[in-house]
Amino acid sequence: MPLRAALFDLDGTLVDSLADIAAAMNHSLAHHGLPTHPTSAYSHFVGEGVMELARRAASGGDEALHTSLLTVYRAYYAEHLFDQTVVFPGLLPLLAELDREGVKLAVLSNKSDGFTKKLVKGLMPDVPFAAVYGERPGIPRKPDPTAALALAQELGVAPGDCAFVGDTSVDMDTARGAGMVSVGVTWGFRGVEELRAHGAQALATTAEELGAALRGVRAGG
Repeated sequence: MPLRAALFDLDGTLVDSLADIAAAMNHSLAHHGLPTHPTSAYSHFVGEGVMELARRAASGGDEALHTSLLTVYRAYYAEHLFDQTVVFPGLLPLLAELDREGVKLAVLSNKSDGFTKKLVKGLMPDVPFAAVYGERPGIPRKPDPTAALALAQELGVAPGDCAFVGDTSVDMDTARGAGMVSVGVTWGFRGVEELRAHGAQALATTAEELGAALRGVRAGG
């Protein structure tokens, strides 16, 4: 059987959001009198939730500092999350094709749930995602497979019939932990070596290659 569902990470996989994330956190760092970072540095700060983003951007500090950083970050980001963020080339037509082929589509991100939903609705309003989830209270973040497994159950698809598509080790580890097919995209925030080292079963450098990978991989293969 071909894969019946494709679960997508958001930042670095579906959308190029690094510049807006960096701008928001740099704004918060400057507000707190802390050094800022070039946008490229944020490619290694993101991926494991906003608290980890704050900790890495602050180069340490205590929980009170991180919480304060995030308060300013969230307020700024809420007003600027569409400034430079765009869908990666070729993905909108691919998602439409997959839907026509009967593949169930969903998003699972470590980004805050509200921002995840807002970005998907704003940038991909015509994509019929069956579910869109970000980080939610009480649910472990990726790479813990809990959310991915719950999402597969919600879609009515066995984990082995799902592909998990992402751009970081976190996504590949999530796929492996959930028993899903791991598909890495190389246009995101990390590199081929990281994806391979964490068990990517297929790699794509373009939307066309991603489509071929999703159509070519068989559940459990």
